[in-house]
Amino acid sequence: MALSSDSKTQWGWAMYDWANSSYSLVISTAIFPIYYAAVMDGAGKMNFPFFGGNISTTAAYTFVVAAAFLTISLITPYLSALSEISGKKKSFMRAFIYCGSMACAGMFFFTESIMWWGLLSPYLASLCFSGSLVFYNSYLPEIAKIEDQDSLSARGFALGYLGSSLVLIASLVFIQNPDWLGISDVALVTRLSFVFVGIWWLCWGEFALYRLPQGVSILIEKNKGYVRESYLRLFLVFKEFNKINGLNRFLLGFFFASAGVQTVILIASLFGTKVLGLDSSSLILTILLIQFVAILGSWLFAKLSETYGNIRSLILASALWVVICVLAFFVNSELQFYLLGASVGLVMGGLQSLGRSTFSKMLPLEDEHVTYFSFFDIAEKLATVLGMVAVGWVETVTGDLRLSPIVLSVFFLIAMFLWFGVNKFYYSNKNLV
Repeated sequence: MALSSDSKTQWGWAMYDWANSSYSLVISTAIFPIYYAAVMDGAGKMNFPFFGGNISTTAAYTFVVAAAFLTISLITPYLSALSEISGKKKSFMRAFIYCGSMACAGMFFFTESIMWWGLLSPYLASLCFSGSLVFYNSYLPEIAKIEDQDSLSARGFALGYLGSSLVLIASLVFIQNPDWLGISDVALVTRLSFVFVGIWWLCWGEFALYRLPQGVSILIEKNKGYVRESYLRLFLVFKEFNKINGLNRFLLGFFFASAGVQTVILIASLFGTKVLGLDSSSLILTILLIQFVAILGSWLFAKLSETYGNIRSLILASALWVVICVLAFFVNSELQFYLLGASVGLVMGGLQSLGRSTFSKMLPLEDEHVTYFSFFDIAEKLATVLGMVAVGWVETVTGDLRLSPIVLSVFFLIAMFLWFGVNKFYYSNKNLV
């Protein structure tokens, strides 16, 4: 039974997507990667020393993001269990929001004279961004009925795509017109946009927290201490996973699908720059196109799930991703890149929102869900590590980023194969098949 299913709570929950997605878009995808490349080029920095050799600055950035996701994957299971034992998951979420938004705003200090901060600040911000999502996602099965979870998840992603697009547009307007702020230095205005994103994330994040309920404390063995009880909680949830038909297979499929989706999001601007030689305005336009089409995509796949079920809709989304990845290998013009971007947006929204709600539907109704979602987050973040390292390796070995979509298409094919196997467990459940 849901702890709270009133509309104010649900809208408050969805608004955290509105809050945090500005970081995902402006920092991870759009402005910061372009600014990072400009700073490195301006300083004449083409390589970083790495274990006795050298790696490109592009590969270094991908490896740092991967390291952040790997770190959070290692610590969130324990923190999730601890939050459930203490009943303070809302406080844990708040801590990640505050630290992440400050790290994001701190990117203001990344210049040619402090180049190492261009790697450390995204590491810290990415770590906190990912950490907050574990606690955020865990609220979904507690504030919405099973039949409403697809639409609520889609609403969150749609708000995230819209809110982040508005932040990006506002940032670009001032970057293109720095004199409006009485500033002539475009780089300074760009750095101020990072501060703006940090403030946006913090303020709207606090708004969402205000409407979300507190967690419920789960005491397994009284008076044994939080540390021992947290590890015991981890063990119990891990055992429960094996009792839920199809859950492990679904999560493994989600792992490979996320390896493709998250990597595409993170390298889109780098692909356009290095492979097609597009300027920053063309890249930003493509990214905005992806965001707005993704709003439609999240809604469309939520509707498809009502008719065809979650698993079948996810298989369809993965099949479309395979086609898109193959086509990306042959893209040679700006127009083709725009069309590809629109296609990416359509299936990106669908796979992300349905992936979250499908996992939520498969969980036990009467329980706290933070630790369950920590495993969901591990799958997503380790998948991003796999995807980013794979792309970084391909670019380092071949010197050609164009080959990366072919590698990513394999991940989607594996996801499809795994999800076909999940279907057999749910013939009697119309919410999943």
